[in-house]
Amino acid sequence: MKRIIVDYEKLTANILDLLIEKYPDGYNYDDIISFQNSKGETISAVEVRTDDTIYLVKISRKLEKTMDNYMEDENSFDENNLDDYTDNNF
Repeated sequence: MKRIIVDYEKLTANILDLLIEKYPDGYNYDDIISFQNSKGETISAVEVRTDDTIYLVKISRKLEKTMDNYMEDENSFDENNLDDYTDNNF
């Protein structure tokens, strides 16, 4: 199985769908996976899976805002313009 670490800026509609399906009410502390990357930085992420891939999506306040806004306006999501779904004041 492939393992892919995804930052919120690289989210696709497919990955957002997986996140919303797995965490319809948001994720909890117990859902968060923490690990160190190759630079020794601690990364916190939530996991979603497809048949052949495990995605570790880095969590941030922007991810939470993106998930909330996407749920509200799923039909018009434009993965090329995530700024429409986030609050750029972070």
